[in-house]
Order: sequence, then structure tokens, then C-alpha cells
Amino acid sequence: MKRLVEQDNMGNHDHDDKGREHPDMQASFPQEAKLLPPTIERLTELAFNLWFSWNHDALQLFAQMDPAKWDQCGHNPVRLLHLLDNSQIEALSGNQDFVANYQQVIAKFDAYMNGTTWFQEKHPDQGHVQIAYFSAEFGFHESLPIYSGGLGILAGDHTKSASDLGIPLIGVGLLYKKGYFTQKIDASGGQQSELYPYDFTKLPIEPVLQNGQQLVVSIDMPGRAITLQVWRVRVGRNSIFLLDADHEANNPADKELTAQLYGGNQDTRIAQEMVLGIGGVKALRRLNIYPNVYHINEGHAAFLTLERLKELLHLGLPFHVAVETVRSATVFTTHTPVPAGHDTFSIEMVEHYLGPLLSELSRHKQDIVALGLDHHTGQFNMTHLAMNTAGLRNGVSKLHGQVSREMFKEFHGHIDASEVPISSITNGVHLDTWTAPQWKELLDRFLPGSWREEQANKHQWAQIEVIPDESIWKVHQQLKEDLVRYARRNLFEQRKRNGETEERIEEVRQYLNPKALTIGFARRFATYKRANLIFNDLYRLKKIINDPERPVQFIFAGKAHPADYPGQELIREIYRVSQMKEFVGKIVILENYDMNMARYLVQGVDVWLNNPRRPLEASGTSGQKAAMNGVLNFSVLDGWWEEGYNGANGWAIGSTGAADWAAQEKENTQAIYHILEKEIIPLYYNQGTLPHQWIRRMKRSIQSLSPVYNTHRMVQDYTELTYLPTSQRARLFVSNHYDVATKVADYKQFIRSNWYHVKIIGIDDRSAKLSTEVPLNEIKPSSKEITTQVHFGPIWPQDTAVEVIYYEENGETWEQKIIPMEPIGELIEQMQSYKATIPSHLIHGPHFSIRVRPISSNFAHSFELSLVTSTLSWQ
Repeated sequence: MKRLVEQDNMGNHDHDDKGREHPDMQASFPQEAKLLPPTIERLTELAFNLWFSWNHDALQLFAQMDPAKWDQCGHNPVRLLHLLDNSQIEALSGNQDFVANYQQVIAKFDAYMNGTTWFQEKHPDQGHVQIAYFSAEFGFHESLPIYSGGLGILAGDHTKSASDLGIPLIGVGLLYKKGYFTQKIDASGGQQSELYPYDFTKLPIEPVLQNGQQLVVSIDMPGRAITLQVWRVRVGRNSIFLLDADHEANNPADKELTAQLYGGNQDTRIAQEMVLGIGGVKALRRLNIYPNVYHINEGHAAFLTLERLKELLHLGLPFHVAVETVRSATVFTTHTPVPAGHDTFSIEMVEHYLGPLLSELSRHKQDIVALGLDHHTGQFNMTHLAMNTAGLRNGVSKLHGQVSREMFKEFHGHIDASEVPISSITNGVHLDTWTAPQWKELLDRFLPGSWREEQANKHQWAQIEVIPDESIWKVHQQLKEDLVRYARRNLFEQRKRNGETEERIEEVRQYLNPKALTIGFARRFATYKRANLIFNDLYRLKKIINDPERPVQFIFAGKAHPADYPGQELIREIYRVSQMKEFVGKIVILENYDMNMARYLVQGVDVWLNNPRRPLEASGTSGQKAAMNGVLNFSVLDGWWEEGYNGANGWAIGSTGAADWAAQEKENTQAIYHILEKEIIPLYYNQGTLPHQWIRRMKRSIQSLSPVYNTHRMVQDYTELTYLPTSQRARLFVSNHYDVATKVADYKQFIRSNWYHVKIIGIDDRSAKLSTEVPLNEIKPSSKEITTQVHFGPIWPQDTAVEVIYYEENGETWEQKIIPMEPIGELIEQMQSYKATIPSHLIHGPHFSIRVRPISSNFAHSFELSLVTSTLSWQ
């Protein structure tokens, strides 16, 4: 049998250990890129590598070229170079100060690109590893607005840390011609969504060229093929490849497939997901890239597994062997804690859109559709497709992992939720992107010199204690004043555009008091995030905000999806409250929330408010960004905050949350007001000129949260817990002509076909008799021995685990205990006896059960086969 070239090219990456590029992917800056004088010619290279976006010196270099145009172009260095005229370029090239700054930045860039990395030092023998990271959106920087919110920002931060750490990761996504949308708030508080087509020649992206032409791939749709152009984004040492359907060969409707992020209807969504998954794999193949790890970041990208299945089936692998091969190399991360958040399509729609692929693989049509079938709803579920084709799966916080295990418990058969094979890797944020330069400068003075490289090491943060309170407060107040100026500009432009009176426009110059306690709330305006919870008692809120001795103010920001009318009503309600005379200038809502605004907010407020319905927030990362800047979190114990909160580093709203929404709403509302009035406001104001107790809590927050909730720690976890084990397993499965993949697939098929033979025959749980051969001091009167017999039929007992299951009280919860049973004697007529020692008070039925499950050393997890025979009737 022929082997997939994947096996022969496992070492092919975008770069080798020192960051040198793959020969197929050399620099291909657009022809429109401006030619620069020799003294500053590498500014083009710098502009086309998003490394600039998390390096303050590089950002300052571009801003120095023309501060007004830098702001005008949205901090986009590629567009800036277009805007500068030749005389400005010539003047800069002869400016000794500018050239000196340029040389320092280039030297820093070169040192970064060629330096030794964490991955090289920690895993020097893993040079063959290559990870392909598929995501529907990437949020790198405001200059490349192809993101909507948390998922995209996380993906961007993930790839930045992968670059910093030297992890060989390639990203795959879509290039949205019109991005998400630009938000404007009208004079009545209504959200106006505007779309503008971007000029790709003025974005920090490059066409991927082969033989002098832009690389294109095509995917088959019903009755036609769609041509996709391939673009490249450089993110430090790594590359992200983006697919674009706006090609002359496509019809007008197909050109719009990659026009807007999360736009259109179900037909648009399934077509986009085919472009991402199927087109993404095709693009990698045209680039001669054969990763040994495929990371599906949310179910949108799960169609990539079908394209990989097709490749393997064309090589002659049996279907069940092809599925095992795909599964061995795939990692899946779910971000959605509610069933409604998972993409589903009707079977008819899937069969229509996948028609060409299903026709090509007609023998396996039903098997392919079954990979995504949700048997409860009869729908094709993208999360089910990902779960069925990924060896390892994870949620994005400890709590979300628990929620996901409960949600998909039935998917894995009747086992305890704690055993459902979905782990958790808690999200983080990219420290260099989100921490203010002033903070980093202060930390540079007091923390060890290696703190940035070893930011996930808690010991590096111990020196926070010695930073003078005066220095911390000075930085914080400076950032707060920057935020107030930024917010006033935003409101000024908003009112000016809406044609409001001169008086109304000018009054915003007095809005927000830089000395007042400032609380920020900024995120997507989905109803479960409850942006209006603080408004449940306006009379009480009025007293809190308008205390002349201890004033409080709120800044809101965020977008609602254009089709989410309840979310848009939240914006309108906040705007309405902000116009009440009691709250004017003290509650404001800013428009067009993006990464630039987010930096001002998470760096400048005093408190970050987060009050979703628990447990509907999978992780949340905005509060992590705030924490890195000394901002204190005030949050429901949901997502990451349940594990991050320690009692001294912020505040928790309510308890773990009532299951009844109305009860939770009432509890959370009372907690918000009570904690504000009794804890937060007094702590902020009752300290004299310098709030030492508040600053002490800021230090506790930075010290406890920064080393844990950063993407360096997160990506290191992904690398060691998922990427490296998956790479090793994938290589094993395809070695020796797919020998292990075949054995595992055949084994699973045999076990499934014969599992009905497995039966538990009789249980003896009488108290163990004292033996005269056992010394009295070794007898454990609190224990007893139980025995059972299992009938296996044609299944080998060695291919199973026989276990006792019972529950033990652990505080307020019950913890499942699993005791392996040992075989006794010989296998006789397909029957084997087993024994185990358990607490003597347990009685079979009410207290404990016995189960049998299949095992294999080649399984990725204990319940890779959802088969269990148990003495419990429901199993």
C-alpha cells in the first residue's frame, strides 16, 4: 500500500530551528509596496511582520514617522508607508535620530528571529513536529481587522506566544474582505453596522506566490468549483495562511463567501466552513506542508478532517483505518458551554454542499455523514464531527471542562462525567500585547531580567512586592488619564458625526473624572453577559455614583452581532441610562470596540466588571488582560475567574451561582451593590492621598494571575499535553505502512462486534474472613474482599479493565473512586474470576458497582471506545 506523503514530509516546516524560511514561502511583498532608501529599506519587512504589533519600540518607530498619519491609518504600517510622500521618506532616511532608532529596532527584530527559543531548549529532539492551527478568525492587531472578539483574539495571542516560544505552528484561516463590521452608535443609542471593503495591498499581508503568480486552490461545491487565493500573514517566526474567495474565476455570490466574518445565513456559514477546513488542507498541500498535528480551534474548522479522510481513502486505506489515522493527529478545542452555540446543519444541507465529496467517496457516504450526526436532534453537528475525529479534546477553563464533560456525557456512553475524555487548558492572554509599556518598563526595573521569557514561572513575579507603591500608582494614574482622554475623543466624534448641538458636543470634554473610581465593562453584547445587570436598581446606583466624597463612574463598550437584536437592545438601554441627568458624564458607552480601544480600557480602569450567567462563559480573557495591568477583577465565579480568584486578588460576585436564572440574577445583583458599597469603594477612598491597601491588592492580583493566565503558559500546556503526544501518536500510527492505525482500527471493529458477549456473572461481597496465615497487625477490619466472574466470549480478558466503582464524600461533593480488580486463577470456558478490596460498609447496588471496559495501550484516553458493561442497570 502507498503511504501518504505526510509520512515522508513530517519534518517539513515553515522554518527550521533557527527560523529560516521554507524555500516555497520566501518573501513576496506586494508589488505596490513602496521602495525605500537603503538606510531604512527594511521598514517594509518590519511592516509586513506583525511582530511590530507587540513591540513598543517598533510601534513608536512607525508613530515617529508621522504621528497624525499613524493615527489616521489605524496604526497600520503598510498603509502608513503608502500615505507618506517621497519627500517625507527622504527626510526620514537622512534623519540621524530616526535612523538610529530604526537600526535599534531592526537589531531587536533580528535577535528575536534568530534567537534560541524555549521549544529548542526544552524539546531539542522534536524538530520534526509541525502543528497546523485552524481557526475561523484571528485577532492580531487593529491594523488587520478580521476578528470579532474573544475567539479571534485568543487565536491571535496563541500564535504570538507560539512564535515567542519557537513552537513550529502554522495557522490557517479566512481573509474577510469586509472584516466583521464597524460599529457606530446613533443619537438614539442604536447600533449602526457598517462594512467597508479593505484594500489588501494596504494591509500587513502578502500574496503567496508560486512561479510568479499568486497561489490558488479550488474546492468543489455543488455544480461548480470555487477558486481561493492564498495570502500569508507573518507573525514573528511563524506564518498564518488566509483564504480569499474574491477571485475573478468565481461568480459574484461565491466571491462574497469570504466577505464578512459571521455574516450571511446558514448557506454562507457551511460554505465558509468548507472553505476553511477543506480549502485550508488543500492550501497546505500546495505549499508542500504536511503537519503531524492538526488543531481544530472550535468546530468551524472540523471539515478539515473530511479532506484528510479523502486523501487517505484515495491511497487505498480502509475507511475505519483512515478515521483512526486522522484521529491520531487531531486536537480539538471547544469554546462553547451551551448546546445552541455549536454549529449544526440539516443532513439535507450537508449532503447538498458536500455532494461532490460524497459522490467521489460514494461507498462511504453514510459513514462520513455519521461522523457528524447528532442522534438526538438528527442534525449534523460540527462539534460531533470534531469529537469523532480528534484524539484529544479540551475545554478552555477548569469549569468549562466540567461543563463540557457533562454536556457530552451521553456522547461517550453512560460513564461518570469526570471520566468523559475532555480535558481543560485554561485560556491566557499575550502579555506583551496587552500589558502597557509603562508597566513593562516598571517591571523591567524590579523583576529578574528573564521575566518576559519566563513569564509563566511564578518565582519571577515575587519581586512585585518591592515595587514602591508610589511608582505603581503613578503608572496607573497615567494610564487612567490616557483612557479618559481617549474616551472623550470617542464621544466627541460620535456626537459630532450624529449632528448634535455644539453644546452637546463640547460637554463631553468634561465627562469622566480621572480621580474617580472607574469601572469598566467591555465585551460582546450577548444577553447572557448581562451588561445591564448593574442597572437593576437605578436608585441605589444613583447613590453610589453621585457620592460627592467617593464618586464612581462606569465605561461600557462592545458590539452586538448585527442579527442579535436583544444584544443591540442592551446597547440602547446603556445609552438611555447614560443620558439620564443623574448619570451624565459618569456612565458612558463608547462606540466601535476594537483591539486599540481594548488596550486603553484594560490598562486604564480601576476595576473590571464581569457578570455573566454562570456557567455560560467558557473562559473569558478580558479580565486577564486587565489583571496584567494592575486592574482588579470584580466578577462572577465563571470561566477562568473561578480558578483565578483567591480572596485577596479581586472580588467575587455571589456564590458559585444558583441553577435558576431568576435566583442567580437576584443573588448577583445584591452582591454587586453590597460589595461595591461595603468593600470596593471604601478600599479605594479611605486611604488618604495614596491608597496603600488598594495597591497591595493590585500587587496580589499581578503576582497571582500574571504568571498563570498568559498564553506562554497556555501554549506550553498545549505543547506538552496535546501537541507532542499527538505528534508522537500520529507518527506511530502512519509508520510501517499504517500498521498501528490498522491494528487499532481492526481491534475497535472486533471489540464493537463482540462486546455483547461480555457479561458480569455473580458478585460475592461477603466480609473477608480472617486468615490465620495473616498477622493480626496486617488485618484491616474496615476492608473486605469481593469477587466476581466475567464472561468474555471471544474477547481476550487482557484487552479489558475490570473495576469496582463507588463514591466517597469529599467535603460538599461526592468523588468517584475506581478500584482495579485483579484476575484470579485461569480463564475457563471464556470465564475469568476477579477480586478487589473495598471498604467493608459498601453494599453492592446501593453503594458500589462493577464494570468492564475495553483498553489498549494505543488509545489516546480511557474511553476512546464508549463501551461499558456494568452491574448498574442503566449501563
